[in-house]
Amino acid sequence: MADIRHGITVAALALLLPCAAAAGPAGAEGADALQRLVHQDCGSCHGLQLKGGLGPELTTEALQHYDREVLVSVILNGVPDTPMPPWRPLLSQEDAARIADYLLSGEMK
Repeated sequence: MADIRHGITVAALALLLPCAAAAGPAGAEGADALQRLVHQDCGSCHGLQLKGGLGPELTTEALQHYDREVLVSVILNGVPDTPMPPWRPLLSQEDAARIADYLLSGEMK
């Protein structure tokens, strides 16, 4: 079963590569790409409104007890024995920090 989940996770990450790469640019276009990445790619498991689904809620209120470094680590390394995959193959440390900042900022749309 673990091999099947791993295979599905790898396939899903490969499909998400173009969206994840779009999070890199700075400025307004980069912010829009980051928002799309979070709401579409993360939202596919965490709910399109980020209020939970397969994965837990990612609203600012739900994350207020987490610090930035913990969120960056979860984004990059995933959570073992859960459906949360490691995004390290697709995202840089800077991209993961930008996502964590976005989630913690309260500027969710």
